[in-house]
Amino acid sequence: MRVCLASTSPARLALLWQSGIEPICVSPDVDEDAVAAAEAERLGRPLAPEEVVLLLGRAKAAEVAGRIHELDPGFAGIVIGGDSMFEIDGAVHGKPHEPARAIARWHAMRGRTGVLHSGHSVILVRPDAPAEEVHAVAEAAVTFAADVDDAEIEAYVATGEPLLVAGAFTVDSLGGAFIERVEGDPSTVVGMSLSTLRRLAGRLGIRWTDLWNAVPGAS
Repeated sequence: MRVCLASTSPARLALLWQSGIEPICVSPDVDEDAVAAAEAERLGRPLAPEEVVLLLGRAKAAEVAGRIHELDPGFAGIVIGGDSMFEIDGAVHGKPHEPARAIARWHAMRGRTGVLHSGHSVILVRPDAPAEEVHAVAEAAVTFAADVDDAEIEAYVATGEPLLVAGAFTVDSLGGAFIERVEGDPSTVVGMSLSTLRRLAGRLGIRWTDLWNAVPGAS
C-alpha cells in the first residue's frame, strides 16, 4: 500500500519516516486563505480553529488526490493531508514568519498552556474505483516552561526554527527543552497525530502495519 503525503513539511515527512513509512511528497496547490474565507462567507460566521484545520487538511488531500494519477498513473494507496493551528487565550496562531512576531509570541506563551489543533484527511485512491475519504481533528495541550528567559527566546528565534511552524515552536527539536508538558498524542504537536492517522486508515480497511515500507523485515 503506497502513501502520498500532500505536504512538503519536513516535520511531517520525518514523522512518517520515523514511523516506518516512506511516502512520496506532493505540494498541494491550495490557496489556504481563500479557502477559509470562502467557507466562512458560506457559513456566515468566523470559523473555529478546529474547523479551519480540518477544512484545509481536507482541501490539501483532495487537491493532490485529484491529480495523483497524472503524476503517477499506477498509484494505488492513500493520500494524507493535514493542517495545524495553535490556540492560546482564545487567539489562533499559525506560522509567525517574522522574528519579531515569534519573539512576541514566546513572551506571551511562557508559563502558559495552549492547544495545538491538527486536521487530518486520508483519501484511498485506486485506479479502478472511486476515491474514499475519512477525516478527523486531533488536539494536544502544550505547557511552556515559565522560566524561559529573554536571551533564550532570542537565541531560539535566531535559529530560524520557530518561524515556519504553527505556534512558533517545536517539541521534537530545539524547542523541546522549553516545553514542560504535552497532554494528548505528542505527534500531534509535530504536525500529525499518528494515532489518528492509524484510526482513519482502519476506517478505510487498511492496517497501519500494511503501510510500513521502510521497516526491515516488514512486508
